[in-house]
Amino acid sequence: MLSILAWRNIWRNRNRSLITMASIAGAVMLSVVTTSLQKGVFDNLIRNLVSLYTGYVQVHGIGYWDEQTLDNSFEINDSIRDAVSRTPGVTGVAARLEAFALASAGEKTRGCLVVGIEPSGEDRLTRLQSKLEQGKFIADSSSEALVAEGLAAKLRLGVGDTLVLLSQGYYGSTAAGQYRIAGLLHFGSPDLNDRVCYLPLHVAQYWLDAPQRATALAISLDDPRDLRQTQAALRAGLPATLEVMSWEEMMPEIVQHIKTDTVGMYIFIAVLYLLISFGIFSTLLMMLSERRREFGMLVALGMRKGKIALMVLLESVWLALVGSLAGLLLSWPVVWYLTRYPIRVGGEFAKIYERFGFEAVFPATLYAPIFIEQTLVVLAVGLILAFYPAVQIMRLNPVAAMRQ
Repeated sequence: MLSILAWRNIWRNRNRSLITMASIAGAVMLSVVTTSLQKGVFDNLIRNLVSLYTGYVQVHGIGYWDEQTLDNSFEINDSIRDAVSRTPGVTGVAARLEAFALASAGEKTRGCLVVGIEPSGEDRLTRLQSKLEQGKFIADSSSEALVAEGLAAKLRLGVGDTLVLLSQGYYGSTAAGQYRIAGLLHFGSPDLNDRVCYLPLHVAQYWLDAPQRATALAISLDDPRDLRQTQAALRAGLPATLEVMSWEEMMPEIVQHIKTDTVGMYIFIAVLYLLISFGIFSTLLMMLSERRREFGMLVALGMRKGKIALMVLLESVWLALVGSLAGLLLSWPVVWYLTRYPIRVGGEFAKIYERFGFEAVFPATLYAPIFIEQTLVVLAVGLILAFYPAVQIMRLNPVAAMRQ
């Protein structure tokens, strides 16, 4: 009965109620869209970074990440591959054998990172073939090399030329080889673009005298949100001589950047909530002031203050609930649109992004918990503020109220 009466009381002053609902709906919509955009941008950033080289997860020999030498490589066999590929959430595995070497052509010499890869698996993981600028992509059975165009320019090499590589093999002997360049790659990262060279895995293993060995297994995931569960499952299923590292552990500076940006967003949302709180609170004060005489008469006629306070509290609940649901319904199509048609930036800003291999695109994400969390927060703010008029009614002096 009180709930129905509270609903009817809301529409006694239609304009005031609509303004309050609109402010709550606007707060929900703005907070949902802002949070969805931020998460979408971060997800896109992470996707670009891990597809650039690292993958979401890597498996190494113990100590390899701290001291990246062939001595810390591990023997890769079918049991390890099967254990990784059977892990729930894993969609792709690419073995790598990495070594630092001197790349030479004529009188030009440069230090570089040589990566032995399984071309088909690497392409699924990092879309390596999409970075091909000239020439052709190598096959798993090929004996040719792919060279980053920055490194090739420093050595004055092109497609079809011969690259000489000198390094130290797994057993300490000199590793020397010459390889025809099949294609040139362009990386957004200047560091990679100036110093990386790819060989088929079997060629790199022969060159370094490291048969059946790898320095890393790079892994892609079906759902990045399952990163920690997948990492734990991999640790449980692999030998203790191997370590499993997530991209967060390999790139802590990116994690720190995301945390810093997230704190800034939370401060913005907190200011938004504060402004909306003042809006809702002022509406409730106006309602309390306008209806003070009414409340005094109800008390004088015998109605308990507790019931009046409960009725006013229910009115505030209705206002907050309807406003929050309206904001939720309004925010969904906006976020859906920004997911399908993300914000694209042009001009010089876009060129800066493209230099580092990132598209200047800012998508949103349709992540259900964002909608639920932001709606509940705004609803909670409205409900907390609703206790103020209820407390004031419990302290009401009916005689003084009727004289106003």
